[in-house]
Amino acid sequence: MKRIQNFIFSNRSYTPIPLLIFILYFSSPIFPFFLIGLFLIFFGEIIRIMSVSFAGGITRTTKVGAPKLMTKGPYSITRNPLYLGNITIYSGVVLFAGGPLIWELLLFTFIFFIFQYYMIISLEERTLRKLFKIKYIKYCSKVPRLFPKKLYWNVKINQSNTILKTFKTE
Repeated sequence: MKRIQNFIFSNRSYTPIPLLIFILYFSSPIFPFFLIGLFLIFFGEIIRIMSVSFAGGITRTTKVGAPKLMTKGPYSITRNPLYLGNITIYSGVVLFAGGPLIWELLLFTFIFFIFQYYMIISLEERTLRKLFKIKYIKYCSKVPRLFPKKLYWNVKINQSNTILKTFKTE
């Protein structure tokens, strides 16, 4: 199981590519779904930009672990804002692409990412629990794993990373 989790973690940027090709193959934009999809893509990217702004390049690794525990900004609302951003973006891509299988593809996309991130997050959580012990356990008790409990985000972009550096990392 751990070997599969490590494979998925190391290749998490590439595993959605077949899904994306499948979505595009069946695409046929439908009004107003492409507008809703465009909004979700934009909103998901905002989530990712804010998250990368706080974490910097430390999230761009093929090794599980972290030099420090991220608990502020988007990480104070969900422990995995980058993954939430990805789910939002890909859901938006499905709606933007439209097509005769729009609802089936949306459901499949959601299930695909929930499975992928379940595998990755469980691996990451074991590692972070070992690295940060009680601090991580307390953090987990206060902040949900993936889906925020709050309906709004009152989060400012971290000023320690410039917008240019954030976009380069993203």
